[in-house]
Amino acid sequence: MYSKIKESFEKLSFYCDTHEFKGYDPYDGLTSYFFRSLPVIGKNRLARLIWIQGFKKSPLNLRPLFGIGKDYNPKALGLFLSGYVSLYKCEKREEYLDKIVYFSNKILEVATPGYSGKCWGYNFDWESRAFFLPKYTPTIVVSSFVANALLDAFEVISDEKLLKAARSTCDFILKDLNRTFDDNGNYIYSYSKFDNSTVYNASLLGSRLMARVHSFTGESKLKDEAKKSVDYVCDSQNQDGSWTYGRLPFHQWIDSFHTGYNLECISDYMKYSGDMSFNNNLQKGFNYYLNTFFTPEGASKYYNTSLYPIDIHAPAQLIITVCKLGKFNENRELIHKVLNWTITNMQSDKGFFYYQVWKHYKIKISYMRWSQAWMFYAMSIYLLQVKVIEKDS
Repeated sequence: MYSKIKESFEKLSFYCDTHEFKGYDPYDGLTSYFFRSLPVIGKNRLARLIWIQGFKKSPLNLRPLFGIGKDYNPKALGLFLSGYVSLYKCEKREEYLDKIVYFSNKILEVATPGYSGKCWGYNFDWESRAFFLPKYTPTIVVSSFVANALLDAFEVISDEKLLKAARSTCDFILKDLNRTFDDNGNYIYSYSKFDNSTVYNASLLGSRLMARVHSFTGESKLKDEAKKSVDYVCDSQNQDGSWTYGRLPFHQWIDSFHTGYNLECISDYMKYSGDMSFNNNLQKGFNYYLNTFFTPEGASKYYNTSLYPIDIHAPAQLIITVCKLGKFNENRELIHKVLNWTITNMQSDKGFFYYQVWKHYKIKISYMRWSQAWMFYAMSIYLLQVKVIEKDS
């Protein structure tokens, strides 16, 4: 199984490299020159939402017909950076080090100016059910992933500007984002400066980052503020260990990879802060996660209530979550089942991974951020974990 995974990863790595890590995205529909040429329609919220969803759900890639090009995505850059750090830890090859330096510099180049600290957003206008965000509007999700990747790189190349940038992202979170408080004085961060959404995994990503920066700088304020958000989210956990996506009425679904985000972030918060008070929440959530979202054959469910769609993000997050929680050995059989099913059913002969599998069809479009960057990151973590176990034994 290891040989199959290694071969799969090498095909994926070659694909990403030859495409210069640029690509399409499930949500990039509004970059269409055709849509932007219709200003009246383009200003209509419902029209924007329908347009994006049409591209996202179509099994045919209509982007070339409507003037949508491939581009760098800041979040994908962060995932590739973290992936190359894992590869460098496996084997200290010069080419990996060059990629770490390249992605670190590229990430700093594409930061969005005008905020209290370094921050990043998606490279396209984005309409969701909760809000509209113009291109490169920074969010807590993108900024946290990217800053976390910079810390990964800092641990390898010790470039102080990377730590400084990640520290400044904490100022973006603390000073620029909105907060929703509970009755205990704990709070959850908004997605961006321009909304008041209450999305659990998004806020936890910010808390994880602040706890990790605290582990480098020793600033107690960062740890204290991070705890308030973790408290809020853990108080919102369902009795069975699950979390809905958020607090809004249309955020009441429960899905695989956002649950994985929550678990990963709570685990990292405890690791970097030394605060173990959320261990029961973590264990309850992890048990729910493993028992709910994966079939005996190795297919990864999207939602807790249905198998389809099988989304490539779900198997990728399984590897990350299990490794972050230090549960690799006892769940190696599950990981191998899931990776075997995913490689067999969702990887193209060209090396890239498909977006989604539905009951009667597959969406085989290559998305650089959603599919390739996530699988690259996840598989690099898998390879590093195997290397560490071999070394220890």
